[in-house]
Amino acid sequence: MGMPVEKHKAKEPGPRAGAIVAALFEDRLRDSELRYRLLADNCSDMIASLDLDGRYTYVSPAAYSLFGQSESELLGRKATDFAHPEEVSLLPDIIADILTRPVVRTLTFRRRCKDGSYRWVESRIQGVRDASGTVTQIVLVARDISERRRAEEDLLVAATAFETQEGMAVCGADGTILRVNRAFTEITGYTADDVVGEKPSLLKSGRHKPGFYRALWDQLLRTGTWQGEVWNRRKSGEVYPEWLTITAVKDVNGEITHFVGTFTDITQRKASERAVERLAFYDPLTRLPNRRLLRDRLAHALASATRSRRHGAVMFIDLDHFKTINDSLGHDKGDLLLLEAARRLTDCVRKSDTVARLGGDEFVVMLEDLGIDRNEAAAQTRAVAEKILAALRRPYHIGTDDWDSSGSIGATLFQGAADDLDALLKQADLAMYRSKSDGRDVLRFYDPAMEASVRARAAMVAELRHAIETEQFILHFQPQMDSLGRPTGAEALLRWLHPERGLIEPGAFIPLAEETTLILSLGLWILRAACRQLVAWSKRDETAGLTLSVNVSACQFRQSDFVAQVRHILDSSGADPTRLKLELTESTLLDDIADARNKMEAMRAMGLRFSLDDFGTGYSSLSYLKCLPLSQLKIDRSFVSDVHHDPNAAAIAKTIVFLAKNLGINVIAEGVETEMQRSFLDSNGCNDFQGYLFSRPLPLHEFENFLTTTVPRQPGNG
Repeated sequence: MGMPVEKHKAKEPGPRAGAIVAALFEDRLRDSELRYRLLADNCSDMIASLDLDGRYTYVSPAAYSLFGQSESELLGRKATDFAHPEEVSLLPDIIADILTRPVVRTLTFRRRCKDGSYRWVESRIQGVRDASGTVTQIVLVARDISERRRAEEDLLVAATAFETQEGMAVCGADGTILRVNRAFTEITGYTADDVVGEKPSLLKSGRHKPGFYRALWDQLLRTGTWQGEVWNRRKSGEVYPEWLTITAVKDVNGEITHFVGTFTDITQRKASERAVERLAFYDPLTRLPNRRLLRDRLAHALASATRSRRHGAVMFIDLDHFKTINDSLGHDKGDLLLLEAARRLTDCVRKSDTVARLGGDEFVVMLEDLGIDRNEAAAQTRAVAEKILAALRRPYHIGTDDWDSSGSIGATLFQGAADDLDALLKQADLAMYRSKSDGRDVLRFYDPAMEASVRARAAMVAELRHAIETEQFILHFQPQMDSLGRPTGAEALLRWLHPERGLIEPGAFIPLAEETTLILSLGLWILRAACRQLVAWSKRDETAGLTLSVNVSACQFRQSDFVAQVRHILDSSGADPTRLKLELTESTLLDDIADARNKMEAMRAMGLRFSLDDFGTGYSSLSYLKCLPLSQLKIDRSFVSDVHHDPNAAAIAKTIVFLAKNLGINVIAEGVETEMQRSFLDSNGCNDFQGYLFSRPLPLHEFENFLTTTVPRQPGNG
C-alpha cells in the first residue's frame, strides 16, 4: 500500500499582506481617478454627471469656456434650467428611457449661456450602473455645434438659392458644366444629363461674332464678373434672349476654381420694349413713322444735305373731305381709308424717302437727294406730287361701297442746315392750306407771299387776347365713368363763347394759343374756374366726391413759378387739391425730366394727382413712367377705336394696361364710343372710361343733370 499523501491548503494572507493589497488598490483607484479627472478637466467638450433628478453633481471646466458658467454656478441646478423653452421636455424623457434600458442617447438642443444667448449643443447621454444593474447617475458629454449648424443652414440656404427662378449653371475652372438647376432646364430645355460635362458653347445661337465672346472672357478674367444680354439657343432650336451674369469663384490664393452663371429669359421684356418702341416712333394705325421719328429723319436729312448740297423736299398731305367720310361711315371705315391712303403714298416714293403720319388725315412725305439745281429739285418734287395726287384720287373700296377722295399737297424745298426744321414744317403746312383754299386736289409750293395768312393769324391772336381779357370762355364737362357705369369725375374742356360767332371748339384756337404766350393766361383761367367748380361741388353730397381733370399745356407747365401759381389758386379758392387732376402730355415731361419730377413731387405733396394724356402717341418710355409720380395713364382714342377689329391696336391697348398695372398706375381710356370697346377694355383690366358712349362734353347744368339721371350698370351685366 502506498503511503497516504497529505493535501496542502493555500495559506490565508496575513493581516500585514492584506493591508498592502488594500493600499495598492487605493493607489490604483486614486491614480485612475486622477487620470480620469485630468482628462475630464482638459477636455474641450463639457463633461457632466447628473443625479437621477437631472441635477448637476459634477461639471468639467469646459462649461465656462463654452457657456460662460462655472462649476459653482451649475452644481445642484437642473440641466433643464438651461434648455430652450421649446426643448425643456427632451432631457427628462431621455433620462426616463436610460433608467429602463442600457442605451446611449444623442440629443441636439439649444443651451442657454450665461449672457442669455443660446448655443446649439450635441450631447451624448448614458447611465452609470452598479453591480446590480441599477442606474446610479447620468453622464453627459456636451459639444458646441453652433458653427456646424450655421454651416448646415448656409448650405441649406445655398441649395434653396440654387433652385431659384433664375437659371443657374456651375462650371469648373476649365469651363466644363458641373451642375445646373431646375430653372436652367425649364428655360433651355436641356436636362442635367444633357449638359453636365459639356461646355456652355452648347447653347450658342450663332448670333454673336467671336469677338463678343473674347471680350466677355477678357472682362471676366480681368474683373471676376461679366453681365449683359446674350442670345442663346434652346434644345428645341428656338433662339431666345437672356440676361446673363457670370461670376468667377476664387480660392484663398486667388485662383479661379469655378464659374457660376445665372440668367433670366427676357423674351417677354424684349417684346415689351419693342411694343414701347412702336408706340414711341410709329403710328399705331398705319405703322408709318410718327411725328417724332419724322423730325429725327428730317434733322438727319438736313445734315446730309449740308454736306452734299443736294436738295430735298417736305410735302404736307391732307386728305380732302376726310371728316365727312369718317362721320358718314364711322371711325372704323375711316381707318380703313387711312390705311389704304398710307399704302398708296408709300408706293409712290422711293425706299430711301420717308412717309409719315402726323395724326388724323395728315401725312408728310420727305424726299431726299433731288439734285443740286433748285429748279430740277422742284420739278422732281412736282412729279412725285402728281403721282401721289393721282393715286389718292382713285376710288376707295370700303365695305360694300366705293368712295372718292383726293389730297391737298403743300411743299417746300431745303438744302441744308441753313433751313430751320420747324420753319420747313410750317412752310409745307402753310402751302398745304393754300392748296385747300385753291380748290383742293392740287400741289402748291411755299411762297413768301403766303405770309398774308400770317397777318390773318396775327389778327386772330389779337381777337383771342381780347377774349381772354373779357373772359369769353366757359367750361364743358365730359363725364369719366367706372366699370359699373358710375360717374367718378369729369374732364374740364374749354369753349370760346364768341360774341359774334357763338361757341368755338378748342381745336380752332388752342393751337394758336399754344404757339403764343396766350396759353399761359388761358391755363390760369381754366385752373381758377376748375377750382371754383370743385368748391361748388363740395357743398353737395351728389357731387362732393367727383374729381376734375384739367389739361395743362407744356408751355404753362415749364414756367418756373408754375407750382407757386397752382398753390396760390388752391389756397385762394379753398378747393380740395385731392379732387384736382392735372393732365400732362409726354412731350411736356420729356424736355426736362428732372424739372418735371421736382414740380410734380411738390404738387403731389399738396395732394394733386397727375394723369398722362394721349399715352402711346409720343415717346412712351418705361424709364420716365418709373421715375415720375403719375397716378393715371390715359389710353389715346386712336388705340381705343380699333381694339375690337384690329389685333395690333388690341395688343397695344393690352400692353398699356399691363404696363400701368405693373407700375401701380391707374388707367383710363378716352374716346370710348361703343359697348364693344368698353367691354373689351374692361375685360382686359381697364376699368375707367371717357367717351361718347357715355356722354359728349356737356355744359355745367346738363352735366349735373347727367349725374342725377345716370343709372349704374349691375355687376356682371357689362
